[in-house]
Amino acid sequence: MKSDLAISRFPDQIDTRWLCQIVANEMNISTSIVDYYARRASEYERIFHKPERQADLQVLRNEVEGAFDGAHVFEVASGTGYWTEIVSRTAACVLATDINEEVLAIARTKQYGCEVAFQNQDAYAPRMPSRRITAGFSAFWWSHIPKSRLRGFLTGFHAVLPPGATVVFMDNVYVAGSSTPISRTDEFGDSFQTRRLDDGSEHEVLKNFPSESELRGAVADIAAGVKIRFLKYYWVLSYRLPEG
Repeated sequence: MKSDLAISRFPDQIDTRWLCQIVANEMNISTSIVDYYARRASEYERIFHKPERQADLQVLRNEVEGAFDGAHVFEVASGTGYWTEIVSRTAACVLATDINEEVLAIARTKQYGCEVAFQNQDAYAPRMPSRRITAGFSAFWWSHIPKSRLRGFLTGFHAVLPPGATVVFMDNVYVAGSSTPISRTDEFGDSFQTRRLDDGSEHEVLKNFPSESELRGAVADIAAGVKIRFLKYYWVLSYRLPEG
């Protein structure tokens, strides 16, 4: 896969060695993220139990329920179905996708407020749905996308949504004392955390914390009606795809 970042920096001549380094870095990150979330599946929802975050989480739930009232939703990186269940409270139906069967197995055991179908899909290569879709959603996935792959991800995601679709992303704000400390930032501007699981294993996990200007810039020329809301612990980005 060609990197948008590499192309933008070298419009006339791509530095192939640098590009190969980016691609190798992207593949290593993707593999480590998949492995980490497969092993973390049974622990995943604990993060939503932190007492100091409950007020913000209620705001997010309200945002999601309002945004997808009556919608036919395509969800990327749906994980254990925590946010799928909240979407389903008001949506007409949900197609929830994730690359990990471990988290999908947990999600399938839950009760939902509307029809929910689950599919194993790569977030970077979503398949055109056979059912009607009117909206796109992803919670806590944006922060795990390498900056060099963000544009490609958005292009692929938008391609499986209809013109005028509502799109909502939400993710974490870094808060010292509540967030896991950043262990390093690489030469591409991606930041990482070191996380320990119940089995004692340690994992280096990509976790970016974009600013409002970075979020706005990411969708500036491909979205309409952009709205960004920053809470203490989370942010929400919503917009519509252009008509026609």
